[in-house]
Amino acid sequence: MTGRLTVTAAPGPAMFGTESSLSMFLNTLTPKFYVALTGTSSLISGLILIFEWWYFRKYGTSFIEQVSVSHLRPLLGGVDSSSPSSSNTSNGDADSNRQSVSECKVWRNPLNLFRGAEYNRYTWVTGREPLTYYDMNLSAQDHQTFFTCDSDHLRPADAIMQKAWRERNPQARISAAHEALELEDCATAYILLAEEEATTIMEAERLFKQALKAGEGCYRRSQQLQHHGTQYEAQHRRDTNVLVYIKRRLAMCSRKLGRTREAVKMMRDLCVFQLMKEFPLLSMFNIHENLLESLLELQNYADVQAVLAKYDDISLPKSATICYTAALLKARAVSDKFSPEAASRRGLSTAEMNAVEAIHRAVEFNPHVPKYLLEMKSLILPPEHILKRGDSEAIAYTFFHLQHWKRVEGALNLLHCTWEGTFRMIPYPLEKGHLFYPYPICTETADRELLPMFHEVSVYPKKELPFFILFTAGLCSFTAMLALLTHQFPELMGVFAKAFLSTLFAPLNFIMEKVESILPSSLWHQLTRI
Repeated sequence: MTGRLTVTAAPGPAMFGTESSLSMFLNTLTPKFYVALTGTSSLISGLILIFEWWYFRKYGTSFIEQVSVSHLRPLLGGVDSSSPSSSNTSNGDADSNRQSVSECKVWRNPLNLFRGAEYNRYTWVTGREPLTYYDMNLSAQDHQTFFTCDSDHLRPADAIMQKAWRERNPQARISAAHEALELEDCATAYILLAEEEATTIMEAERLFKQALKAGEGCYRRSQQLQHHGTQYEAQHRRDTNVLVYIKRRLAMCSRKLGRTREAVKMMRDLCVFQLMKEFPLLSMFNIHENLLESLLELQNYADVQAVLAKYDDISLPKSATICYTAALLKARAVSDKFSPEAASRRGLSTAEMNAVEAIHRAVEFNPHVPKYLLEMKSLILPPEHILKRGDSEAIAYTFFHLQHWKRVEGALNLLHCTWEGTFRMIPYPLEKGHLFYPYPICTETADRELLPMFHEVSVYPKKELPFFILFTAGLCSFTAMLALLTHQFPELMGVFAKAFLSTLFAPLNFIMEKVESILPSSLWHQLTRI
């Protein structure tokens, strides 16, 4: 009986010893400890906040959230993508996913500048690189697709140029082009020199004319042999691409040198040639967009409307050039007399309503354009590739078409008064579009790859700050405030800290007391001895 009483009394002192040691530890902590603790916590959370903010600005997502979703969630038993529910969801969203992929396809800029005569001159003046590595790599792939074929080994100059298009070093490409020209008149070698070595548009035009002469000869020869086998057919297809490319660039040279009517004639011929030929690559040039810009320069609005009627079709891929040019033509009919005050009093007329609807349609297709047209955001040189409905397309369109909007009296004023009304018609958060497919979510990532680092990419819709950025900002501010208060009022903050820790450990003490009363005394004694 006595032994049993001794065993029962043993847990109490052990428990009280733990509490007393904890109390002694808390009493020995000085205010300097609390200052150091809160200061260190504030510093660490501040560093996390800076890194999170930099990562969000650069990649548009939270680093902690991305790591959690990509790496931690599968380890913790996240939803298996092969589960039935996921399969049903994937099957249900197949069409929208397919549309999202197609809308996020990167297209070659129909109005891309000349590397040697324009992009390089910008670099010489500003010291900045206007083209990204990703953009130039896409151009290299395009050149290999346009200007090479499997039979290049049959012609020594073409074999050299096949290697030249794969070179990353610009000087190596230029040297290879000169080497090819020493062997024979090679159209693709002239193209490379006109694009990259020529420092003026006039010099580039001279080289393209030499390329045209050589390209027409190759085209005529391959045209006669195209039906003799697949090898000759591929060679003829390549020669067709080369010829169309040369004529298009010559038309662009004429446009840049002020010979706009000559440029329009060449572009019309190319559009007819493109419609006659059934080669898929010819549609990648989008020559009708070059034609639209030149016709707008001539203020030949009737012909612009005729081109739009041919290409603004539901079966064809839309572009900012088509949508905003259609809006400009309708705005031109009413913009000179448009007044927002008068319109609010009497309401919109039929023509004004058509103009506003055209603007809303264009803004829904690419919501980044208005800020550039209204000069609310600074322009940069357009990239060689664009993403339809993205910031890169908006830059490319505005770079060439801003002057046409300024020429139409009142057009920019009408745009300024009406463009923001588009977003009241689009369902939020963009689950479905109004006139087009829902706005793709991949535009920001692709635009960051296409546009240089010094440009602030326009994002639509505006993303809210991730939770972890807000959390680390709050944590950093809270711990910094605690550190400051502890430094200024050490005694008072020490009392608060002890009270807080006592309150924090109160549930634990309560649980331990309950465990002590429930567990058998002998078992508790053995546990305390362990």
